[in-house]
Amino acid sequence: MIMSRIEAPRSKDTAATGDLVDLLLGGLPAEAVLTDPDVTASYANDMASFCPAGSPAVVVLPRTTEQVQHVMRTATALRVPVVPQGARTGLSGAANASDGCIVLSLTKMDRILEINPVDRIAVVEPGVVNAALSRAVGEHGLSYPPDPSSWEMCTIGGNIGTASGGLCCVKYGVTAEYVLGLDVVLADGRLMSTGRRTAKGVAGYDLTRLFVGSEGSLGIVVRAVLGLRPKPPEQLVLAAEFASAAAACDAVCRIMEGGHVPSLLELMDRTTVKAVNAMARMGLPESTEALLLAAFDTTAPAADLAAVGALCEAAGATQVVPADDVTESELLLQARRSSLTALEAVKGVTMIDDVCVPRSRLAEMLEGVDRIAEKYQLTIGVVAHAGDGNTHPTVCFDPADLDESRRARESFDEIMALGLELGGTITGEHGVGVLKREWLAREIGPVGMEMQRAVKQAFDPLNILNPGKLF
Repeated sequence: MIMSRIEAPRSKDTAATGDLVDLLLGGLPAEAVLTDPDVTASYANDMASFCPAGSPAVVVLPRTTEQVQHVMRTATALRVPVVPQGARTGLSGAANASDGCIVLSLTKMDRILEINPVDRIAVVEPGVVNAALSRAVGEHGLSYPPDPSSWEMCTIGGNIGTASGGLCCVKYGVTAEYVLGLDVVLADGRLMSTGRRTAKGVAGYDLTRLFVGSEGSLGIVVRAVLGLRPKPPEQLVLAAEFASAAAACDAVCRIMEGGHVPSLLELMDRTTVKAVNAMARMGLPESTEALLLAAFDTTAPAADLAAVGALCEAAGATQVVPADDVTESELLLQARRSSLTALEAVKGVTMIDDVCVPRSRLAEMLEGVDRIAEKYQLTIGVVAHAGDGNTHPTVCFDPADLDESRRARESFDEIMALGLELGGTITGEHGVGVLKREWLAREIGPVGMEMQRAVKQAFDPLNILNPGKLF
């Protein structure tokens, strides 16, 4: 069975859509079922470019697990595809609607059910916004480390679906490392619990990890048990300028080889620095070829910054500027946080890649992206979570220019090919979705694809859960 070629039957005609809506209203309040085409169209896609989206038949906004179960039972009975959505801040098309589908928006399930400082866990619904959770647990002296750039908007359910990362991953790891247990509504409406609340647990297969990064293709997460950590001290930041990207990447290697554990280690190339200056007038040095930001949230961050600063100088840094306090640190980080917005302003639209390579090959990745940009005559800026090798080559293009759009797509594919050639992966934190579907097979191979399709078949034999994604 080739899952990529199977699609659930779609209810396109008015009568079928009417039956679907009537059945949904049997277990949902009227305000939770949206059918106005102008409204449903606004739920059609996430933030990715070059990803086709269909027209949903209906959008539902459940508030309870029972309501989600009703939606899935209805979808199974009518063989209607279901596309789960969070805040739609994703960058791979994983939340894009298909024609005639039910868009299942989980944003109304936004309760923090429990914060337990002794067990260091939080129990949340999928619609909880990442930043809201971080602030809530902070009041208990705790932290939830995963911090995607969209943390003020993105939801925990979306973070789980895409296995998202963030700026602090170099020290604290990614979403998958904090998801201890899940309640999941399966395709047929049954409710399954996975994982645990305890610090340890190895009973059976790790189905919790299986759902993390599954992009809503195996089940609907309706509750999550998340691990928490003690709240760290405020971090201090250092900025180091380099005359070449290779020198900055050499500094990254020296820092990691030296056993240092920064809370953040980010890189911006010259294109990104210029874009940030043009947009925000931050006064970053236009002559720099690469800007490296390192941060420590240890008990003696100034000493750590001094040690890392010396390593940067040994690697050829032309200037090293450690922050004196938290306020100055925040100013230095503003440049990094505004990078993607600044690059988008260059042409109006961007394609953001998230190829991850071994740290030791980071310089080769940046040099290769430079060659690709020159080959296709495009502006491609790179920002990177340098500490874990996760690069974000960002292709800037004018969508009204068909030739430039073609070159943008071709350059995007060439960047992914480069990442695989360097021993990396096509996605470090954004997911596969629609955008990288054809590349998944190239990375994991035919046997890997066969086994992944078998897993999909076991959980979703009718292929109604987010069909057309991943495979």
